[in-house]
Amino acid sequence: MSRHPTVKWAQRSDKVYITVELPDAEDVKVKLEPHGKFFFSATSGPSKTPYEVDIDLFESVDVNESKASVSSRCICYMVKKAESKWWNRLIKQEGKTPVYLKVDWDKWVDEDEDKGGADDMDFGDFDFNSLNMGDTDGIGDEGDSDMEEETTAESKVAEKIEEEENAEKDKEAASEVKKN
Repeated sequence: MSRHPTVKWAQRSDKVYITVELPDAEDVKVKLEPHGKFFFSATSGPSKTPYEVDIDLFESVDVNESKASVSSRCICYMVKKAESKWWNRLIKQEGKTPVYLKVDWDKWVDEDEDKGGADDMDFGDFDFNSLNMGDTDGIGDEGDSDMEEETTAESKVAEKIEEEENAEKDKEAASEVKKN
């Protein structure tokens, strides 16, 4: 019986990155079909343990524009989508994702960051000084500590809450005394 290697994935609007993590893989076979069938098999380790992944991708792919790269640590596959659009998930199967399938956060880009991320934004003649972001003097000073200010503010809030609770207890005690 074959085992499943860890498979990581990330996407862009026009492609999906699939990385099969299997060090020292031998007899690597990767097959991609236009309707989205992805198959991987290899052996690894001194006992030549067989590993296999057989998944149906969410939508169709362009086999001719897709590329694979085999290294000693992993097998990377850049799968070109047939249609440039974001997929809801990697596989067609709904429900719980297989445990060997994980998001590749090192390659992941959110949909809204895919085209024209923050580095590509053109702010033109926008004057950031007009935003009135508060006093920026002393930013980066070693003696200036935001943590101390936050702790002091939190302490003041805690003191205020404690005072209100004590005042409430005093009112209750006074009303008890009046009843007796």
